[in-house]
Amino acid sequence: MKTLFLSLLMVTGFACSINAQNQANYWQQHVDYTMDVNMDVESYQYTGTQKLVYTNNSPDELTRVYYHLFFNAFQPGSEMDIRLQNIQDPDRRMITEDKKSRIAALKEDEIGYLHVESLTQDGQKVSFNEEGTVLVVDLAKPIPSGGKTTFEMTFKGQVPVQIRRSGRNNKDGVALSMSQWYPKLAEYDFEGWHADPYIAREFHGVWGDFDVKLTIDKDYVVGGTGYLQNPQEIGHGYEAPGTKVKKQKGKTLTWHFKAPMVHDFMWAADPDYVHDTLKMENGTTLHFLYKNDPKFEETWKAVQPMTAKAMDFFNKNIGPYPYDQYSVIQGGDGGMEYAMGTLITGGDRPGSVIGTMIHELAHSWFQHVLATNESKHEWMDEGFTSFISALCSNEIRESNKDNPFENSYKGYYNLVQSGKEQPQSTHADRYELNFAYSIAAYSKGAIFLSQLGYVIGQDKLMETLRKYYADFKFKHPVPNDIKRTAEKVSGMELDWYLTDWTQTTNTIDYGIKSVESNGNGTKITLERIGLMPMPQDVLVVYNDDTRETFYAPLRMMRGEKDNPYPQIKRTVLPDWPWAFPTYEFTIDKPVSSIKAILIDPSQLMADVNGENNIWQAE
Repeated sequence: MKTLFLSLLMVTGFACSINAQNQANYWQQHVDYTMDVNMDVESYQYTGTQKLVYTNNSPDELTRVYYHLFFNAFQPGSEMDIRLQNIQDPDRRMITEDKKSRIAALKEDEIGYLHVESLTQDGQKVSFNEEGTVLVVDLAKPIPSGGKTTFEMTFKGQVPVQIRRSGRNNKDGVALSMSQWYPKLAEYDFEGWHADPYIAREFHGVWGDFDVKLTIDKDYVVGGTGYLQNPQEIGHGYEAPGTKVKKQKGKTLTWHFKAPMVHDFMWAADPDYVHDTLKMENGTTLHFLYKNDPKFEETWKAVQPMTAKAMDFFNKNIGPYPYDQYSVIQGGDGGMEYAMGTLITGGDRPGSVIGTMIHELAHSWFQHVLATNESKHEWMDEGFTSFISALCSNEIRESNKDNPFENSYKGYYNLVQSGKEQPQSTHADRYELNFAYSIAAYSKGAIFLSQLGYVIGQDKLMETLRKYYADFKFKHPVPNDIKRTAEKVSGMELDWYLTDWTQTTNTIDYGIKSVESNGNGTKITLERIGLMPMPQDVLVVYNDDTRETFYAPLRMMRGEKDNPYPQIKRTVLPDWPWAFPTYEFTIDKPVSSIKAILIDPSQLMADVNGENNIWQAE
């Protein structure tokens, strides 16, 4: 019976648009990086200089700054290593077959490191101290509110054996996956500094412009963040079609990249990369770099048109991709998003790589344009990405699923039943289990949006996403921003939704308590069993297969959604105040005429016990 309801009534139509104005009374810091880096491909060591112009747009005077030194995590005894050894369910990619830490086993020439050798502020030496993956810098002079300062440093690093995201010689044979590779200034915002050690999770960065020169063996092909400024010197597929590349003397080439308004910079390099390009109708150039190996060719050729389709979908349903370039690169481990590109492993299973590509490309909107603090609000980037990539995959891969979020709901229900759930407001590094983190971030995060569509209506949900993008692109939105956007679009009050879903582990459980004869009519009693409030859609199916719905808005919403099933008669009932555990309404037809009653025919409400949502005539 439930399957019948789903096939008849599953809500579709996820595409709307709305214009919006930027928010007032908002500030964020700004950085401009200029880096010159030399990579030794034999020793996997590199040296570099960095000039960083920092603009303090905050209302505060700053006397200290922090840099992230991510590669220091890949050393025996690091916080990442110790956490890996102590968590109950360690990441399988980071442990050996006998479940020991791969980091703990690294030798001196296999570890990663990133050390700052000298640092000045406006020409004056500053005091700094390396504390694991964080550099603590006491300034030579305070940076006043509205002021600028220039930091200049020299640094050296060693690329670790590939363990997680970054590294050398990954399982696909890619030489260099260079993410989290440079000293990166930590973010300072209205909450203060975010100088989190690199233990396991995601990141937070300062918006700015990057100007990067990379000198590397001339046989290596490079791809990643930024527009190449000297393609006619470099070649390797970057030169203008039909032109000749100026031959360079020596054993190395210096690649010059510029990346405007990004908060990270990634690159990857390999001497055996194939470099394909695809120019989209909207002007964006897609770059694909993958190993020159027959076992990878079929997959990476299939990925290319699907990437264009996915970008078209996201442009339509979220907002225009703001850069002229995007690169899909074989490297790293699994898949991980970065500014203007992604690193993805694999090649023998096209479906898997395409699925990963769709997810990582979606991150270009939910994280690399809408730059949430992933350490504190990981569900906003991973969850929103999972939501929109599920919709995208369902359309461009023609999956035609009634509920494209079905796996997200299953994952969430498993987490609830496990008893290991923690609130989504938990810091990403502070989850007891990786399992609990993953479901909270990806599955429960996706449900935040799909279920919001149940609350305010699907059209209003997509309108909300487009307004959210228009209002907060190139900013650092927080949970209240998506909630307030949805309130403005829907006209409803939604603080209860944000609070219960993200800051508690309260669950939704509504049931049909009784169906009784009431004169010539039928009295239906619903009950709220879980603590989290929700409005209720109730479908009644009669013996002659006619149907109608009854809608009980939640009083604290102070509003109601449009009829999600316009082809079916709907009766809007009086509001249901949350504190009342039961709710009664009467329909003017006898019990004998009713075949079945169902709470939430869309199945978008994350009710943890679906068994009590259905009543069927005996």
